[in-house]
Amino acid sequence: MGQLEELENFVRIAEAGGIGRAAEQLGQAKSAVSRKLTMLENRLGTRLIARTTRRWHLTEAGQRCYQQALRLLDANAELAAQVNPDNHRLQGRLRIAAPLTFGVAHLPPAIQAFGERYPGLTIELELADQFVNLIEAGVDLSLRIGDLADSNLRARKLAPISLCLVAAPDYLKRAGTPLQPNDLRHHRLLHYTTSGHSSITLHGPEGHPHSIEWRSSLKANNGEFLNAMAVQGYGIAVSPRFICWQDLAAGRLVPVLGDYSLAGRSLYAVYPASRFVPQRVRLFIDFLVAFFGEQSYWEKP
Repeated sequence: MGQLEELENFVRIAEAGGIGRAAEQLGQAKSAVSRKLTMLENRLGTRLIARTTRRWHLTEAGQRCYQQALRLLDANAELAAQVNPDNHRLQGRLRIAAPLTFGVAHLPPAIQAFGERYPGLTIELELADQFVNLIEAGVDLSLRIGDLADSNLRARKLAPISLCLVAAPDYLKRAGTPLQPNDLRHHRLLHYTTSGHSSITLHGPEGHPHSIEWRSSLKANNGEFLNAMAVQGYGIAVSPRFICWQDLAAGRLVPVLGDYSLAGRSLYAVYPASRFVPQRVRLFIDFLVAFFGEQSYWEKP
C-alpha cells in the first residue's frame, strides 16, 4: 500500500465525516478504511482523529495533516497530468452528479465515448435535480445549470444553455399568436415550480428589457414534462433549448416571440476548491468541453 493511498484515504475520512461514510464513498469495507488510517497514524507517530463511541474530530495534528495531504495529492495529480496528460491506463472511480433531464438526454454518448477511451475507469453517475453537497456525498464533480453561488467550489463552463418560449402550432391557432410581450398575459403559461419567479423578462430586437408578470396555468418541477405539455397544445412553455430542440426541428413546437430573447444560462462542471483534483476529473472536464463545444448541437438552428 502506498503512502499516497493512505493520504487519500485519510482525506476522504476527514471530508466525509467519518470512517463509515468514507467507506461507502470509496466502495470499500469499513475495516479496510480504518486499517489504512491506523497505518498512517502509526507511520506518522501521532493520532490524527480523536474517536469516541459517539463522535470523532480531527486532532490538531490531524488538521495539519489534512492541509498538507491536500497539497501533496494535488501536486501528485499535477505531476501525472504533466507527464502523461492522456493516460489510457486511467484507473479508479469517477463519481458524477448531474441534473436528471439533461443527464438522460445528453450524457449517454459523452460517457460512452469517455469510457471507451479509458476502459479501466469505473464511472458512477447520480442523476437528480436536487442540490448535491459534493464533499459530503463524495462526488468528484457535478454538472450544474444556472448561477453558482457556492464560493467553496471551482467551476468551468462547458456549454451555453439558452431559454426560449415555445408552443404547439395547434395551440397558437386556437389561442392566437403573441405579437408583443404584453400579449403573453392572455395565454396559458407553463413554468418551473422551482424557478422562484412570477415574471418573465424578454429583450427585444432593440435590446430593451420587457418584464411581464404572469399567471401560471401549470407548474411542474420537471422541464421535460412541461415541454411535453406544450407539445400537447396546453400552453406556452419557457423551455431550455437542450430540451425542446428536437421538437422545434420536427415542427411539433414553434418559437413564440422569436424576435425577443430570454437571458441565457450556462452548463458548468463544478468541483470542490478545497481538495486536490484527480487526473480523471481533469480529463473528463476537458473531454466535455470539447464534446459539447462552444455552440452545442442543441443550440444550432
